Parts: sequence; C-alpha cells; structure tokens
Amino acid sequence: MLAFPKYESYQNSDISWIQELPVTWKIERAKWLFEKMERPVRPEDDVVTAFRDGQVTLRKNRREEGFTNAIQEHGYQGIRKNDLVIHAMDAFAGAIGVSDSDGKSTPVYSVCVPRGEFYVNNYYYAYLIRYMAKSGFIQSLSKGIRERSTDFRFNDFANLCLPIPSKEEQDRIVEFLDRTTSDIDRAITQKQRLIELLQEQKAILINQAVTKGLNLNVPMRDSSVEWLGKIPEHWQVRRAKYLFQEVDERSTTGEEELLSVSHITGVTPRSEKNVNMFMAEDYSGSKLCHKDDLVINIMWAWMGALGVANQTGIVSPSYGVFRQIKPDTFNSWYLESLLRSIEYVAQYNRISTGLHSSRLRLYAHMFLSMEILFPPKEEQDQIEAITIDRIREIDAAINAIDREIKTLEELRSVLISEAVTGKIKV
Repeated sequence: MLAFPKYESYQNSDISWIQELPVTWKIERAKWLFEKMERPVRPEDDVVTAFRDGQVTLRKNRREEGFTNAIQEHGYQGIRKNDLVIHAMDAFAGAIGVSDSDGKSTPVYSVCVPRGEFYVNNYYYAYLIRYMAKSGFIQSLSKGIRERSTDFRFNDFANLCLPIPSKEEQDRIVEFLDRTTSDIDRAITQKQRLIELLQEQKAILINQAVTKGLNLNVPMRDSSVEWLGKIPEHWQVRRAKYLFQEVDERSTTGEEELLSVSHITGVTPRSEKNVNMFMAEDYSGSKLCHKDDLVINIMWAWMGALGVANQTGIVSPSYGVFRQIKPDTFNSWYLESLLRSIEYVAQYNRISTGLHSSRLRLYAHMFLSMEILFPPKEEQDQIEAITIDRIREIDAAINAIDREIKTLEELRSVLISEAVTGKIKV
C-alpha cells in the first residue's frame, strides 16, 4: 500500500463504513444514482444467476449443484447486459455484480440501472457494494432492518450513502482493479492447482507404498488376483475371511463415544465433526467397536468410507465391524490405507450390489470373500513410518502454499477496499 500515492486532502464522509473520502468526491444516496428496473421478459431470454464470487451470468454458463430445473415460468423480469444486479438473499455473501448477458431473473434480484444525473460506472459500484458485503456491513444493516433476516432489498440499497468519484476516477479504479485482481486470481488459481498436484502426489505415494512396497527393485510376482496385479515376491494374499471375523457386540447403555465413518476421515468421533445430522435420544443397541477393529460403512464403501478404530466406541447398527482373527496381523495405518487404495475402492464398486451407483452396498460376505494383500508386520510398520515422514514433507509444502493463497486473498481484498474508498490514488 505504501507504493500508492494518497489524494491531496480528505473530508469526513459521515459514512460509518468509509469515514474519510477525498475532498473532490461527492456523496449521494443510491436512490439518486440508480433506479430499479422491471422490464418485461422476451421469449429468447434465458435465466441469469448472480453467484457469490460476483459473477452474474446465464445459469447455463455455470453448471453447479443446488439448482432446480423445475422453475415456474412466472414473475420474471428482464435483465440486460451491463445491468448492476443484487441478489437480495445472497448479497451479504457477495452475490452482487454486473451482468455479462441479456436474460431474465426472478424478483429476488434487484436490477439497478443508472439514472443519468451523475456519471455511474456500474463496475465501480459492483466493486464497492461487494466490499461492503465482504466487510459485513450489508449483513449488519439487513439484520438491523429485519430481525433474523439477511435480505438486502432495493429499498435498503436505495437509502445507502455512496461516494461518487469523477468519471475519470471511476473508470481508472475499475481498470486498475480488473487488471490487478485478475493477476491475483490467476496466481491463486496456479497455487490451488499446485496444491491439487501435491495432494495427488501424496495419494500416489500412499497407494504405491501399501500395494507395491517401498523398494521398487525387489523381485515381483503375479498375485493371481487380476485387480491386484504384480506384488512383491515375499508378500502374502489371503481371503479376508481367514484374517477377519465379523463381530456384532451391542452397547447396553449407548454412553460410549459415538463414532462416524467417512471416506475422508475414516473412523472419527462424531463430536470432532462439524455436522448437523440427526442425533438419536438413545444409542443403546448400537454396535460396539474396539481399538484396531475395522469398521465399514456399508452404504458408502464404494467411496472408501471405512477405517480402523483407534478407540472403543459405538457406530451405526448398519455398519460392518470386523476384528483380526490373529491380533497384530496388521498395522492399523497400513490396513486402513490399503483398504482405501485405488485398487480396493475400485473392487468395492465392482462387487457391491444396488440399483445404481449411489445405492451400492458392500455387505459382510462380500468383504470377507475379498483377497487381502499384506506384507510381514515389521514391513508394514516400516511402510507406515517412512511414508508418514514423506507425507509430512508434502503437507508442509501444501500448508506453505495455502498461506500464500490466504495472503493473496487478503491483498486482493485490501486493494479493492482501499481503491473504491479513495484511500489510495490509482
């Protein structure tokens, strides 16, 4: 910020969220800058959507979950390219921008067009109002007007006092912010891609270690299992029924730690997860599992939803709980990583039953008939120790890049806020 000059002098704006403005800037209520436009809809108009990242575009341009195709064809209003659009219910989250297309929207959108008395660059005011949203001002204003509501309607917008830089300054600020934020966004995208590549590298590292071992120069042999391929010569393959037994112990009190099983975190206490799922009043009769038991979420095994418990707890009665027949046959980390490897998850998908992919079930007899690959226990321990050391190095790199992304995001936010409020002269 020190590299940018300031304006020669400032005035008290009497606007709480801006405080000082350059003395050459005017201040006026939004209703004298914009009017709400309610146009008729044309037959060729397609649906326009305002997204929280500030893009306002045809819905078909961004296929995202959460949209319904069963939209009633009534109550629409016309939108034209370059209109300033404010999503009343999502404005607090940044759903404010300039439309890049002609189209139509529901009345939940405020379509704002300049009145003409003052020069208005819609893109400047989109940056300004999004800054207000990101700083929490719109949310606090909305809640103050309507208790427990975050709606930001045109009347709320119309009564806001807004700064009015000159035509040249508005255009210059927009040009500057378009250029600099594009550069920052491009750098963020590149760093996010690098994180994705490192995550992929980590997954490949684990997969390689648990299915092929650490030393790629050891003699290999055919596993005699098509989907496992070649394995180290000294490793064993046995059906799960010779290594595990299904257990069905039940809690009498339901007071043990409640555990959940997911494809992301394995077996973890429900109390550590930020979920809003239904909680039963009584968990007596739930399945018990103990440390080192393998727990499989039957309904989501096809996604790798399984893990090895590191504590005693209770799980859903519909989960499968399996215990090693000979204790200490498996290192828990190795077993969980193996059974969540690419090869095993693909096999769950092949042998599970269900009408379609999202309804597949991996029942106990299916798992117990599967071939389980395992090296000597000492080698499993070594695989865990060395792989985790390598993972720590990758995680350190990911964390460093993530900090860089956060710094860039902060820089982007500061540049916008300083430019649109005249704290810096661009």
